[in-house]
Parts: sequence; C-alpha cells; structure tokens
Amino acid sequence: MDPVAALEEIAFLLERDRASAYKSKAFRRAAEIIRPLDAEEVAARVGDGRLKRTAGIGDSTLAVIAQAVEGGVPARLAELRAKAGLSPEGARTGLRAQLRGDLHSHTDWSDGTTSLETMARAAEALDLEYLAVTDHSPSLRVANGLSAERLTAQRHAIAEATAGAGGIRLLRGIEVDIMLDGTLDQTPEMLDGLDVVVASVHSKLRTEAPEMTKRMLRAIGDPHTNVLGHCTGRLVEGARGTRPPSTFDAQPVFEACAEHGVAVEINSRPERQDPPDELIAVALEAGCLFSIDSDAHAPGHLTFLELGAARATANGVPAERIVTTWPVERLLEWSRDRSA
Repeated sequence: MDPVAALEEIAFLLERDRASAYKSKAFRRAAEIIRPLDAEEVAARVGDGRLKRTAGIGDSTLAVIAQAVEGGVPARLAELRAKAGLSPEGARTGLRAQLRGDLHSHTDWSDGTTSLETMARAAEALDLEYLAVTDHSPSLRVANGLSAERLTAQRHAIAEATAGAGGIRLLRGIEVDIMLDGTLDQTPEMLDGLDVVVASVHSKLRTEAPEMTKRMLRAIGDPHTNVLGHCTGRLVEGARGTRPPSTFDAQPVFEACAEHGVAVEINSRPERQDPPDELIAVALEAGCLFSIDSDAHAPGHLTFLELGAARATANGVPAERIVTTWPVERLLEWSRDRSA
C-alpha cells in the first residue's frame, strides 16, 4: 500500500472520529515528509533506520509506513476502517459510493483548518469528483468571513488550485448568511460569479416561527440560492454543547425549495444531523431535491459523508433526487440555471 495514502487516510479517519487534532496532524506531517520520496527510497530509509531518525517521524507513523512498504494495510488503518464501518479494503458501498461531490466545505480562508490544496487532495483521495469551497460570508466575523475583496482573491486561488490538482474539480462557492430580513450576505454581483451558493441561518436562531419562516422564504426565493444549509441550526452533541432546532413552518419552506429548485441540505456533521428525520420526510413529500454535504472544516471531516448517506438511505431519499450524485456538468447546469 502507498504509505502516503495510508498516513493521510488515518488522519482523515481520526478527524472523522473527532480525535485530538495533534494526532491527525502528526500523521499528515509524516505524509508530507515522505511525499517527495519514491517508493524505493522510502523502503531503503525504513530498512537502514534513517527514517526512524528523521524529525517528524514518530513510532506510530513509522509503524504505519513500514507496514505499508511491506505491501499490506497497516494495522492502525485497518482498525480505523473497521470502526468507521468500511470494508478492510476501504471500499465505499451503498449510497455513499454514488456520491460524486460535496457542496459545503471550509478552508483556512475562513474557519477551516487547512488549505485549498490540502482539501482538494483529501476529496480526491475519498473518490470525489468535485468539491465546492464554501467559506463564510462577511457578517460571520467569528468565522473570519470573506469580504468581497477576499472572495475575489479566493476565486483566483481556487482556479490555481484546481489547475494544479489531479482528478478533483474545485467549485467556487460560499456559505452565505441569511440576514434577519432574508437577504443574502453578499452582493448580487459577487454571487453571480460563483458556481454554488449555500444559504444558511447563523444568527437569531430563536426567532419566532412566523418571522423565521418569512426570513427563509425570502432567501429561498433569491435566484442565487442553490442549497438551504443546515436548516434548523440544531446541535445534538459535541464540544459546543446542544442547541434546540429553530422553529419555522416547514411545509411552505420546503414547498418553496421544491418550486425554486433549491436543494435541502442533509448536513452530515454528527453534531448537527440536520434536518431532523421528521423534516426530511416533509421535504421528501414536498418534492425537494437534496444535497448530502460534509460541512467539512478539516480534511477528515469529508468522511462525514458516510453519515449523511446513511441518514438519507434510512429516510428513503432516492439517489436521483440527491444533486451530489450528479456528474459535475449536470450539477453546474442546475446550479447556474437559477441565476441565469
């Protein structure tokens, strides 16, 4: 097995389990150290002890490299794959195997932990064909939201990162705040230049249901909106504690999504699990499209797609109504159609 791939997958799976960031960084750092070396050189350095004496290579990472060089799946990786419900070979099955992309991810341009390039490599390693980079909009200052100037710069950086990537295509996107009056937190001119717009409520989550419903309906009606992100804003577990779902009139909200071709996000983060099952049922009955997204803030969070796919399957969501199962050209035809 390729030792770089083994180290990176272990980092992914540790992040998926929300282990200490120090652990995942150690495996990712080891991968960067040996990445420039060819297979023969890595094997030689393992054999003569040079790798053991290399700064940044510890006992755990050395064991993974040595076992990978021998041709097998390292024991640490096999253990993490089993814990994640993957086959010993890491194969993806069911609906997850049909997912081609992810429309909600964050980088160190806002509140993510890693670069565009690192997220691109992670997505490609997980067999995705496209990844939308959707860093936050300006009003979410706590998340280092992007001003129009920074968003313009990021669009150029995405183009450069895509040109240097392998088989993955990075899409220009944003997770734009739905403001109190239902407008989107970025200028129409800036939104016109993006491939994907995820619109989410991040503020005043305890607003009374009638006002929240009006707020969401106006955002859904904006021709730039493609995906309604984590629609209730709830938290069901995790370090940030729990938070009850926002209240709104689900029937007209999801009927509006169906009417305007806005996909309802099935947010795969384990602390969100948003929408709740009962709202997925309402959206399904209303005829909505869906988008299974990771809301990744680190490379390993992309593996949360497994959890989102399992929830969609459990709730009977057909694959053909999940836009992230579509090839990229069909996806872009859909996403650009609203703003045309």
